[in-house]
Amino acid sequence: MIFEALLLNTAILVALVLIQWRLSVRINDVSFVDAFWGAGMGVMALVSYFQLDTPGALAVLLTVMTCAWGFRLGAYLFARWWKEGEDKRYKQILKKDREKESFAFAALTKVWLGQAALLMAVSSPAQVGILASAQPAPITALAYAGLAVYLIGIFFEWVGDWQLVRFKSDPDNEDKVLNTGLWRYTRHPNYFGDFMAWWGIWLVCASAGWEYALYTVVGPLFLTFTLTKWSGVSLTEKNMDKSKGDKYADYKRRTSSFFPLPPKSPAD
Repeated sequence: MIFEALLLNTAILVALVLIQWRLSVRINDVSFVDAFWGAGMGVMALVSYFQLDTPGALAVLLTVMTCAWGFRLGAYLFARWWKEGEDKRYKQILKKDREKESFAFAALTKVWLGQAALLMAVSSPAQVGILASAQPAPITALAYAGLAVYLIGIFFEWVGDWQLVRFKSDPDNEDKVLNTGLWRYTRHPNYFGDFMAWWGIWLVCASAGWEYALYTVVGPLFLTFTLTKWSGVSLTEKNMDKSKGDKYADYKRRTSSFFPLPPKSPAD
């Protein structure tokens, strides 16, 4: 049953991606794909939930957790794209394809289909956990532990994003580096929040059965790699090094890269 349900989820996701791909070609900008990264995971959770005849409490919990994370992030990133326009990363990725007039094909193969595959993998703990919770069952201590990890992540991500928006909205901060609030303890509270939220969701999935956790551990593992080594911390810091120079270098010396830690004194 779970396998067939995941096939339906995949078909729905591909259909949604193709619709958005056509829109991105029409407006010549794929940047809003980042908003769909979060919102799409919420959609997959809902699609999984509504395939159940008698969803249990665990299915409800996982659906609420995933939707709260996904739709908030989707709205935040969509608003940022709407305000700031095309993301420099995608402009660079598709620069040569625009010159060759092959933007449509490149947007599909380099951006949308890849994002769809990664979205399915990363959100697999939520989808499988929901689909495995078709019958009423008590929420276990492991599920509560996962919820606690998730809530820590939600706090860091939501508050970190809110602090960043406030900081950027002040014109006096244009040449400054945000080093207060949660940003005093980690250079990337939002990425750390993502990390904690999805490991929390994976623990809740594990409470439905460790076999489901084994099948889906690729999700949080890949997300961890992405956040710390690929397009998260690594790419962000390259851009910050270029734009903020010595100010950001000093911030890096004093502040933990990922996990929240007390900041070092200037003399350390």
